Amino acid sequence: MRRTDREVTDENKIDNIIEKCNCCRIGLYDSEKSQVYIVPLNFGYVKKEEQKIFYFHCAKEGRKIELIQKNPKAGFELDTNYQLKEAEKACGYSAYFQSIIGNGEIHFVTNNEEKVIGLNSIMKHNTGKDNWNFDEKMLNSVCVFKLVIEVLSCKENMK
Repeated sequence: MRRTDREVTDENKIDNIIEKCNCCRIGLYDSEKSQVYIVPLNFGYVKKEEQKIFYFHCAKEGRKIELIQKNPKAGFELDTNYQLKEAEKACGYSAYFQSIIGNGEIHFVTNNEEKVIGLNSIMKHNTGKDNWNFDEKMLNSVCVFKLVIEVLSCKENMK
């Protein structure tokens, strides 16, 4: 990281920043088009021992699913607390923000027990409640996948 003065390394602070974010953008590589496909998603966040995991849900088919099947490696980005810092001159403008970027590997969740964990993490992140019930029909109709984080960096400018 170039601006080490803005780097956040405290695990609790990183978790708090993730909790404030509304959207996780994942970047997937489309080798046929030689392009990166970026998609914004609702997410849930779970820490298992030292492992950090983002959970997502979607339809069982589509471009995102096809790209993950071809290459499960993905980049991700989250940000929050953006505020423009104005100045007298153009070069004096800046922004206050908190952001997280990283890379990981995506795995499809096929076990219904883990699907419930993933869906509850998504619901908790969005509603504050995590004691939801999901029937068999719903669990079978939705695709749940997780991004197991391999590299994560966090940065903020809140001065």
